[in-house]
Amino acid sequence: MDKNPAMQYKIEIENKRGEKLVGVLHESGSNEIVVVCHGFRCTKEQPIIRSISMALEDAGISVFRFDFTGNGDSQGLFQFGYYREVEDIRTVTQYFGTKNRAILAILGHSKGANVVLIYASKYHDVAAVVNVSGRYHLDRGLDKLLGADFEEQIKKHGYIDIGDGETRGVKRVTKESLMERLNVKMHEVCLSIDKSCRVFTIHGSRDKVVKLDDAKEFDKIIPNHMLHIIKGANHGYTEHQGELASTIVLYMQELLSAATQR
Repeated sequence: MDKNPAMQYKIEIENKRGEKLVGVLHESGSNEIVVVCHGFRCTKEQPIIRSISMALEDAGISVFRFDFTGNGDSQGLFQFGYYREVEDIRTVTQYFGTKNRAILAILGHSKGANVVLIYASKYHDVAAVVNVSGRYHLDRGLDKLLGADFEEQIKKHGYIDIGDGETRGVKRVTKESLMERLNVKMHEVCLSIDKSCRVFTIHGSRDKVVKLDDAKEFDKIIPNHMLHIIKGANHGYTEHQGELASTIVLYMQELLSAATQR
């Protein structure tokens, strides 16, 4: 674990497959940690992920941002589905459990938001989930993610290779991982989240990647839910990262205050 002047530590955590998950711990001195998860074809170094993490660090809340399997610095094969990434979060939460650290919340952006919701539906061990621009209708937007002819390519080859905008590499989407994604029903996921788990959904009003209607669907279904809409924000919160970060900081401070009163 390497320390730098910013009180950030690089940590490598081995998963059950023997692969290393690489992340950065923003150590602010709090026993509680927020686990922050990136989106599709992104990494822990994505501006929105760094912005959120730094804002929480500045507020005195410790953060762990990491790369999912097959992304960024982490080992393993990239997956288009969700379940391997769910297990990556499980590896992380268990690791910090062995260090006697408490998980304050798990937060994900875009695809990462779906992953944290699915995690909460499977493992009932987190008190709060933050869903930043997650997708409710998983069958939508595939042409934008994979290309207009993705169905033909998948049928012909059994996979499709797509460029990685951040690392200029190539990610392979297999037919199996595509079907895994399509077989996930977010309605059932939402109903399986423990009612004591607080879910906070944040969405931009001008998100063209995942429509605002998706956020409203989450608000209809999840019992212990709060929806916050950031007016004018797009999917990456390009001009609204400060507002997004401050909204998240306020929410985490409320969680900390509630935890100390129990």
